[in-house]
Amino acid sequence: MVADAGPPLVLMAIGLVLWLAVTATVAGLAIHTIGVILFLVGAVWLVVELIQARALTRSSVIEQPVRYRDRRL
Repeated sequence: MVADAGPPLVLMAIGLVLWLAVTATVAGLAIHTIGVILFLVGAVWLVVELIQARALTRSSVIEQPVRYRDRRL
């Protein structure tokens, strides 16, 4: 399985835009703080996705005995 990194990256991008690029202010609402929170949540989400994807790709090694065929026919 492949990690689905799209949604966390989108959340991180929105968070960065709110944190670094938005200069508007809203009464009683800190837009920059919301941007930092969204970015951090997206980063944690991405790390969790990558850890889960790595855990799913691990497989156990099954050793089977080697069989030799008699070539004398």
